[in-house]
Amino acid sequence: MTTTARTDRLPTVSVVVPCYNYGRFLPAAVRSALDQSGVEVDVLVVDDASTDDSAEVAAALAAADPRISVLVHETNAGHIQTYNDGLARAKGEYVALLSADDLLTPDSLSRSVALMEQHPEVGLTYGPVETFEDQPPPLAPARATWTVWEGEEWLRRVCRRGRNTIVNPEALMRTSVLRRIGGYDPAHPHAADLNLWLRAATIAGIGRVNGPVQACYREHGGNMHRTRFAGALTDLRESRRVFDEVLDDLAAEGRQVEADLRATARAALAREALLVATRAQADGDPEDSAGELLAVAAECWPPVTGSARWRACRRRQRSGLRPGESRLLLAVDDVRWRVRWRRWRRWGT
Repeated sequence: MTTTARTDRLPTVSVVVPCYNYGRFLPAAVRSALDQSGVEVDVLVVDDASTDDSAEVAAALAAADPRISVLVHETNAGHIQTYNDGLARAKGEYVALLSADDLLTPDSLSRSVALMEQHPEVGLTYGPVETFEDQPPPLAPARATWTVWEGEEWLRRVCRRGRNTIVNPEALMRTSVLRRIGGYDPAHPHAADLNLWLRAATIAGIGRVNGPVQACYREHGGNMHRTRFAGALTDLRESRRVFDEVLDDLAAEGRQVEADLRATARAALAREALLVATRAQADGDPEDSAGELLAVAAECWPPVTGSARWRACRRRQRSGLRPGESRLLLAVDDVRWRVRWRRWRRWGT
C-alpha cells in the first residue's frame, strides 16, 4: 500500500458517456468529468437514439465546450454497441465509461491516473463508490492510499468472491489495454463488465485507490439488485459463463492457473445463489424465484446440496416459513450485506 502522489504533466483521459433517455442527468455527468483537475479530459457523449431530448442536450453541451463531442445513433443499438462505439473513438492515454446518470467525484481521475503513472504494469484502476437515488451524498475527506495486485492474484480474489467487485463509473482503464481486449463482448450482454475486468486482469495488473469515493452510482427502482430476483438469476448464470470462458482461455494459452480456480468460482456462485434464494423466501418470494435459484446453485457446484443453508431453503420451499422466520432472515441478511459492504469498501474485493 503506497501513498498517492501527483504527476507533473497532464495525462490525457477520454471519458465516454453513453446515454439513452437520460437528458435530464447528462449535464451533471459531463460536468463531473470536465471538472477534474490534474488531467486533460475530453468527453464523448454517445446517444443511443434517445426518445427524449438527450441528443439536443448533448449538442448544446458540445457547442459550449470544445472538449465535448457527440455521436448520435440513428437507430437504437443497445448498450454494448453504444459502449464500444464510444470507446473505439477514445483518444486519451486512459479511458473511462461514465453512464449519463452517474457522477465522478472531484479529483477522481487524477487519483487513478497518479497510481497508473507510477505503476505502468497496472491496466485497470478502481475505487470506492457511493450510491444515491436523487441527490449525490456528501463526501467526507479521506486519505488516499493505493493497493496494487498482480493481475492473476486479483483474478483469484474475484473467483473466491464469485461476483463483480467493480460497479463501473469508478473504473479507469489504460487505453492500450482496452485495445488489446477489444472492448465489451456482445456475447455477454448481462455480464459484460465482469468479462472486461477479468480479461484486463489476464494481461495487466489491477490497482485500487483506497479511501476517497471515486464515483457516485445512481440507483433507480429498476436496478436495485437486492430485490430483483429474476435479474439475479440471469446475473448468476452469465457470471458463471464468463468465469468459465476466461479460465478456459487462460488454460488454452498454457497459462499457469490454479487447477481448482474454476471450482472456487462456481462454489462462490452457488453460495451467492443460496443467499439470494434465502432473501427471496424472506420477502415472500414474489417472483417465485427461490426454486430456480436453488437449481442454479446446484448446477454451479453440486456439493452445495449438502450444506445447511441448502437444506434450510429446501425446507422452506416444502413447508413455508416458520412464525417470525421472515423477520429473522431479513435481519441476518441486512447484517450480512453491511459486513460485505464494509469489507468491499476497505479492501476492494
